[in-house]
Amino acid sequence: MIRVRHPHVFVAAVCVGLASANAARLSLTGAAVGTVLVVIAAAAVDDGLRPALLAGTLVLAGWWWGSARLDALDRSVLLAYVDTAERSLIVTIGPPRTTRFELRVPAQVRRFGRLRFRESVLLELPLGRAPPQGSLLEATTTVRLPHPAKDGFDERTWLRRQGVHVVLHADRWRVVGRRGGLAGIGDALRSALSRSIARGLDGSRRGMVEGVVLGDEQALSEGLRNRFRASGLYHLLAVSGQNVVLVAAGALALAWLLGLPRWIGQLGAIGAIASYVLAVGAQPSVIRAGVAGVLGSLAWLAARAADRWYFLGLGALVLLGWNPYDLLNAGFQLSFAAVSSIFLLVPRLAAVLDGYPLPAKLAAAVAVSTACGLVTAPILWIQFHAIPLLTVPANALAEPAVAPLLYLALAAALTDPLFPPAASAIAWLNGWCAAYLAGCARLFGSLPGAQVRSGRALLAVLLVATVGGAYAWRRWQSSPRST
Repeated sequence: MIRVRHPHVFVAAVCVGLASANAARLSLTGAAVGTVLVVIAAAAVDDGLRPALLAGTLVLAGWWWGSARLDALDRSVLLAYVDTAERSLIVTIGPPRTTRFELRVPAQVRRFGRLRFRESVLLELPLGRAPPQGSLLEATTTVRLPHPAKDGFDERTWLRRQGVHVVLHADRWRVVGRRGGLAGIGDALRSALSRSIARGLDGSRRGMVEGVVLGDEQALSEGLRNRFRASGLYHLLAVSGQNVVLVAAGALALAWLLGLPRWIGQLGAIGAIASYVLAVGAQPSVIRAGVAGVLGSLAWLAARAADRWYFLGLGALVLLGWNPYDLLNAGFQLSFAAVSSIFLLVPRLAAVLDGYPLPAKLAAAVAVSTACGLVTAPILWIQFHAIPLLTVPANALAEPAVAPLLYLALAAALTDPLFPPAASAIAWLNGWCAAYLAGCARLFGSLPGAQVRSGRALLAVLLVATVGGAYAWRRWQSSPRST
């Protein structure tokens, strides 16, 4: 019998197999042959080596499943109909994005002419009124290929990794219904949140609230979004795992205030996490934090010890099991790199800061920002050819307003059905939190040298950081605190 002392190894083995599909595809026959060889080897070795052979089998299983998923994502019916126009039935599956010339909406085809199938597409519509997420549309659409690589961005490859191979263009459309099921519930939750979290707000304040809570920054100007990128605060506008943690903590705190048993609070946290994930969509950071949050509550309910590394691995398994291409996604890389840095580096950095005249919360914010900034910098350079240099002070200054903004927005959403004027008052108060975060982005993002975008500047920064780090390390090693 194989004793599972370190389940992390087996979860990691499946993830390695899923990720390997990006390098080479493994057929069912190849996986079967490999499994047979492992079984034969297991019969000939002692019990001590059998866990390693089980891990090898899981690598093969993950590799085969990842290959099958990539084959499914690479399959397209509509590629054979490029430049063809037909009457179509389409469902919108995400919020619209406004460009200079059109609206671009993530969608799924249900019918194209006489063909009935389901395939993810990018839908292009004229500027103006946008269909709500989850709408069933009828339109005459023309199949086009995505834009080729230009200015360092390859739209065709980026869309292909999401299972999207064509763009459908329509000049006119009409809503004929809405999708149902679990996705329909998510659409309804998102619609309710978007109506209520920023009641009475407009401009950048409304855009900030929608960006932090829903990950929809479309109401913000391009200039302000660039300031967020340059300051290292852009992660606030993409729903992060921190939001999921705050939502779960809010549910537990509400149960405590109402005097409810802890187990009811944990069930409420699971429900709140599931509802929030449905509302904001399947973004890598949200799925990762959602899996960890739900498993953490279940572990408490089952009186089992929670293991954060195990939960992190299961989050990766869920994401890669659905789409192994996520491994190449910047959001996936940044999310998992940031969380790993928090696990590994923050305790060490906190120990270094211990004893300095810093408030505990500020020291924690500095430690987290420093760890995440250091680990994610190479990814940012590879993916976007830009690194923000002021991310530590910017995040330390912005951090106190993030949780209040999210909680006030959710309070407004809960109050709106009961007493809309109170929801408007809460939203007005929340507008000041939004203005504060926007001010932090403008302050740090507008400073000279806030962002490195050239190779020479990067080399200079690395040289200065190396010399400064070596000097600080020597001083810290020789200080009384280090002995």
